[in-house]
Amino acid sequence: MELAGAFTLLMVVYVSCLLAVAAWKRKSRLGNLPPGPTPLPVIGNFLQIKTGKTFKSLEKLQEKYGPVFTVYFGLKPIVVLCGHKAVKEALVDRAEEFSGRGEMPTVEKNFNGFGVVFSNGERWKQLRRFSLTILRNFGMGKKSIEQRIQEEAQFLLEEFRKTEEKPFDPTYLLSKAVSNVICSIVFGNRFDYEDEVFLSLMQMMNESFQEISTAWSQVGLACGRVTPSRDGGVH
Repeated sequence: MELAGAFTLLMVVYVSCLLAVAAWKRKSRLGNLPPGPTPLPVIGNFLQIKTGKTFKSLEKLQEKYGPVFTVYFGLKPIVVLCGHKAVKEALVDRAEEFSGRGEMPTVEKNFNGFGVVFSNGERWKQLRRFSLTILRNFGMGKKSIEQRIQEEAQFLLEEFRKTEEKPFDPTYLLSKAVSNVICSIVFGNRFDYEDEVFLSLMQMMNESFQEISTAWSQVGLACGRVTPSRDGGVH
């Protein structure tokens, strides 16, 4: 029994060393990533990121590593940007280099890589360009859309009056109002806030975002594929 226990321990140490070496080689292939906490084999930095408190955990890491740092979700490196300056430099000043998006297995089964929000690569660029062109033709960003917004604001105000000055969470109503403005641009018509089709669309969108935010989604993200870009970045 003692021999079997020693052999098991030896195998665990051996496998751990192999995983650590594999993680190190993987990291070296991804280029020069920003500093961050040292990841453990397989689980990465999950011990530093508390379930349900991801934002606060990342804020704590920011205090030590600065506004740009790297954490590992399993074997997958994630570069975190904190603060307006860092985000603006990446998404505005260097928008083309940071236009790639990570794969999200939890929503891939629903969207199959399509859609403005969940597509990636060249497909996303074409869909985004097409969508912006069409929306501008429909009045987005122009004064002609002002009337649609004012009209929807009146319906939103009426919903607020129905609360009879009692405390309430306005999040869902504001989501309905914004969605209705977009619907009026795209479809030429708004929906009643209790319309079954409209509520079904809202529910599907909410469920998709809730699915992305779950702990299982983070595990799925950790098991996803990492593609190093030519400039050493990570998509």
